[in-house]
Amino acid sequence: MKKIGITGGIGSGKSTVCRVFAMLGAAVYDSDREARRLMNRDPQLIMRISSLFGPEAYRDGELNRSYVAAAVFNDPALLAQLNGIVHPAVAADFQQWSLQQHAPYVIEESAILFEAGADRQMDATVAVVAPEEVRIRRTCLRDGTDETAVRARIARQMGDEERVSRADHVLIADESRLLIPQIIELHNLFIR
Repeated sequence: MKKIGITGGIGSGKSTVCRVFAMLGAAVYDSDREARRLMNRDPQLIMRISSLFGPEAYRDGELNRSYVAAAVFNDPALLAQLNGIVHPAVAADFQQWSLQQHAPYVIEESAILFEAGADRQMDATVAVVAPEEVRIRRTCLRDGTDETAVRARIARQMGDEERVSRADHVLIADESRLLIPQIIELHNLFIR
């Protein structure tokens, strides 16, 4: 089965793009959602994360996301260790999930597709891009957050230039070009 990776920065529109692909018949795996599920339900992951961060890593049987986020925020080595635990688990889960799908192709939606190395498992990759001001506005509306917080999150992500240079295909979600025809064109390519 053909595997497609879709990535984009915060507020780029990648989730909207994936919903359209799903309406066209693709099976979509949301890496962020599944990583959260695995970190809360997979006993081996829970044990390894608890070993790395201590007993405060879990509260009432759920990952203490704010504690873990604060711990890795200014500690790139600790973040790399966490990623070294979580990314392989998500990759294995995606592979297992893919084998159970009956769609013409599967999509892995991931904000960190390239950073996690998940692009190496894909037959094709798609970067969803939008101007920074559009991304900031979308994210502020969606998350009820302020511009400063969104800019800080954007600054910690891979830039669109690098994402575009590494992707096989690009979808432009800038609100001035029609997005659905761009998606349909790629869908037709993927089902060939």
